[in-house]
Amino acid sequence: MDKFNSDDKKEEKYLMDKNIMLKFDREYGDNIIGIDEAGRGPLAGPVVACAVKIVNYVKEFEMINDSKKLTEKKREFLFDIILANCEVGVGLANEKEVDKINILNATFLAMRRAIEDLEAGGTKFDLALIDGNHKIRKYDNPQEFVIKGDGKSLAIAAASIIAKVSRDRIMVRYDELYPEYGFAKHKGYGTKQHREALLKYGKISCHRDSFLTKILSSKLF
Repeated sequence: MDKFNSDDKKEEKYLMDKNIMLKFDREYGDNIIGIDEAGRGPLAGPVVACAVKIVNYVKEFEMINDSKKLTEKKREFLFDIILANCEVGVGLANEKEVDKINILNATFLAMRRAIEDLEAGGTKFDLALIDGNHKIRKYDNPQEFVIKGDGKSLAIAAASIIAKVSRDRIMVRYDELYPEYGFAKHKGYGTKQHREALLKYGKISCHRDSFLTKILSSKLF
């Protein structure tokens, strides 16, 4: 049994050593988290952020990449793998908050909530790596932004997958309530189908008013 465990650990170390995205994270230390968001651009639904700390490295992590480069099927598969092997926090800012404080500040709010959710579970970390070109406003602990980080950092990429799948599932629930808008298909983005539905049926509570001024006339506000 000891030999099996030893061999198992050697294989895990081999897999970890060849993962370029994990090597990137290690340059910042052994106790970091990655943070990313999903849903800055859509016309409807919340912006969802996720914070991830890698705990157990498994071979399936070789599949992890920027969520936008993965199929929905792969994202759904990796979602469960990440939850089983990482410490995860999720936060969101809803449509009303997006309208009130603007999408950038709502994104920061969702990220702070994701960190709070992670810490509420007892997670400790030394540094947060943030996808994009901004540090999180109103967050005073050590952080670094990483431009295109979801394609460089394993922790950020994992966070991008959790955020994307979580948000997509919210939009599927909206689709069950409002099937005429097609949320399950376009997830709230401004597709032709979505714009046409807005013009035909008007806006509903999950829409972001501040994103609709170029599509709907003022009489609908």
